[in-house]
Amino acid sequence: MIDDRPIWGIHMGVGHEDRPIKEGYIAIGWKAVGDLSGIPTNREAFKRAVAEAYPDIKPGAIPVNAGTLFKFVVEMKIGDLVVYPSKSDRMVNTGRIESQYFFDKEGDDGPNRRRVVWMKILPRTTFSQDALYEIGSAVTLFQIKNHPEEFLAALEGTPSAATDVDEEQNISVSENIEDSTIDFILKQLKTKISSYQFEQFVAHLIECMGYHARVTPPSGDGGVDIIAHKDELGFEPPIIKVQCKQVLSNIGQPEIAQLYGHVESREHGLFVSLGNYTPQARQFERGKHNLRLITGPELVELIFNHYEQFEPRYQSLLPMKRVYIPGIVST
Repeated sequence: MIDDRPIWGIHMGVGHEDRPIKEGYIAIGWKAVGDLSGIPTNREAFKRAVAEAYPDIKPGAIPVNAGTLFKFVVEMKIGDLVVYPSKSDRMVNTGRIESQYFFDKEGDDGPNRRRVVWMKILPRTTFSQDALYEIGSAVTLFQIKNHPEEFLAALEGTPSAATDVDEEQNISVSENIEDSTIDFILKQLKTKISSYQFEQFVAHLIECMGYHARVTPPSGDGGVDIIAHKDELGFEPPIIKVQCKQVLSNIGQPEIAQLYGHVESREHGLFVSLGNYTPQARQFERGKHNLRLITGPELVELIFNHYEQFEPRYQSLLPMKRVYIPGIVST
């Protein structure tokens, strides 16, 4: 049983992406303040340090920024758990703080750091929408208080009490809506249909894009799940051979190469996954002009574009409504 420690949530900028996982750290910015270990361990001292480092900062922002730094240096302890939702691969990473605060002067994208041992990396679809809303906070560093049991259960590998959001639930308008919708669609496609039904769904999506598509038999397809073409008989190019993977993990180069081994010179290969691809798979794709790898979020984008053409059974599988939210118009 994991001890009763605080669970922290943290957001790190695009400069980090998957580096914190590979290198075992968490980081926050405010480089101009310098090494925070020399500041007296009280909030007023941190406020003064922020105000001195950023003389043009708005007065209301000083306690917010100082509070983040104070929590990172003083309140966060060795042994505390930390949750980092990484946007690049749409994973939720959970680890344990393993060091005191230290200042990395070479870390331009986040010099204030702590060492972390990452213990569990899970798809966002593992968690309920409410839990994802909580870690979708716009705050850089925060304590998870509303749904800690879900993250503890995921870390221990035990079933959680996560539940889907009621269709009639009133969801606050925020920048998390798009992420939440992507999570919902990927979860439905992963859990509500079989792998063969997923292939049929992708074939239907391809047909909505103006192609003819036929699904190969469930076994003995040699890595080709769908054959798509523009003409009704399937003789005229372009011929597209598609492999579908109903997985949320990263697809490696060997699986991509298996599909491409069935693609002739005048044909095209398309790999569709709910997850992402390894760097080796991406490198293989870059060397093939007639090969395309579709990630989960990219699949969702295609679903958005063609949703109104879907058959009723697929609209029932993915019940969605068009929502308008305020935007900023540049002048």
